[in-house]
This record gives sequence, structure tokens and C-alpha cells, in this order.
Amino acid sequence: MTTVSTHVLDAGLGAPAAGIAVALTGPGGELVEDAVTDADGRVRFVPDLAAGTHRLRFATGAWFDAAGREHVHPEVVVAFTSGPDAHLHLALLLGPWSYTTYRGS
Repeated sequence: MTTVSTHVLDAGLGAPAAGIAVALTGPGGELVEDAVTDADGRVRFVPDLAAGTHRLRFATGAWFDAAGREHVHPEVVVAFTSGPDAHLHLALLLGPWSYTTYRGS
């Protein structure tokens, strides 16, 4: 079973990024699941993903707009490949002018 989780940290404030909408899409672009980051900036998606290229789409622009903060990226899309029986933790370090993503544990 392949699962995916994410953790979004606000680099500008040095805090978890709570309340960001995140959509998980499948290889054909279909919506698999959507969620909102919790108070700790985390989401755990539980569907068993098929092998292939998937995407996490973070609605960063709406989140920054709601906080009245300037920003440059209206969204962040993280594409990744999944295989059988893997857990992928894909973290996002977010700032108003840049972002970094990495596979965590």
C-alpha cells in the first residue's frame, strides 16, 4: 500500500502553515483526495496509490491572501512518482517569495 503525507512550514514566520488546501491528483490528473493542513501544518492522505506520477497541489496564494501577506506563487505543485508499498512524506518549506520541497521520513 502506498500512502502520502506532507508537512508545510512557513519559513517567513518560523511556524507550521495551518489551513492550506492541498489536492492530491493521480496520473491522469484526476482528484484522488483533498484536505487542509492541520494546526501543525500536516496532512496524511490514506488512499492506496497506483504506481505512476502524482501531484500535490498547494493553494498557497489563497492562504497568503487570507493572511494579507504579499507573495509570488499562487500555487505550488509537487510532482512525484510512487511505487508499490511505499510511504512518501513530501515536505514543503514555504516563503512568500520562494519554496523548497524534499522527501522526508
